[in-house]
Amino acid sequence: MLRAMTKLPNDLPLRLRLQFTATRWITAALRLAGGREWVLRLRARLARRKRVLFEAFGSERFATPALHQMDRKLDAILNTRDGFFVEAGGHDGYTQSNTYYLERFRGWRGVLVEPMPELAAEARLNRPSAQVFQCALVPKDYPDATVEMEFGDLLTTVRGSHDDDRTYVEGGLLLGWRDHRVEHVPAYSLSRLLTEAGASEVNLLSLDVEGYEDQALRGLDLARVAPAWILVEMHNLDEGRAKMAVVLGDRYIEHQVLSPLDVLYRRSDVAMTNGS
Repeated sequence: MLRAMTKLPNDLPLRLRLQFTATRWITAALRLAGGREWVLRLRARLARRKRVLFEAFGSERFATPALHQMDRKLDAILNTRDGFFVEAGGHDGYTQSNTYYLERFRGWRGVLVEPMPELAAEARLNRPSAQVFQCALVPKDYPDATVEMEFGDLLTTVRGSHDDDRTYVEGGLLLGWRDHRVEHVPAYSLSRLLTEAGASEVNLLSLDVEGYEDQALRGLDLARVAPAWILVEMHNLDEGRAKMAVVLGDRYIEHQVLSPLDVLYRRSDVAMTNGS
């Protein structure tokens, strides 16, 4: 079974290598027995119930899932309640989400964008107060009604975004809970999405679309709706900054690097807050 699996990275620490290998044997056995999807759904359901229980008593213990504490950092910098967010790369609405905490404990509302149907369905369960759009973001001049996606769980990407899409997305499938596939999903520009969502103002736009961030931003008419803050994932900071400079121009200022992969931009007319 393991011969058919994606090879583990050579630099993986021994402890993680042993954990990953054990999990991969388990998921492979579950797949053969036809029980992998059932177990995956059960784990998600139990985790959701645990979070809801803790949050009902005011506990934030499981409410900050973002990597590198970016949700806490965003809360401190933006320093506002009842804002409006758009998070592209919404996944299941919880895992590594930059906006989950803002919605649950700061009164924010907004939109999640997730192209893969099973993850969008989970997002609707995890984030019942958010609008979930099952689509991929594209430039305003994108010619087709659908986008071809390479599924890689948290590393799902628009096909053609990387030199070797299959190798790239397999990094998100190492544990074997889900399988690679190619799927066509609806194509939306950001402007169209905001119109359908009824959003005339956006406080935070979070973009984590695996190398397609600048193209997604090209689908937004900044003269009509210019988010106050834009958080952009960049796998190469120099290349990412250069691409953002072309799209954002002088309208935005780089505010802070929130993680090794994420840069926060502030619209130039947005006042600094105490948390900044």
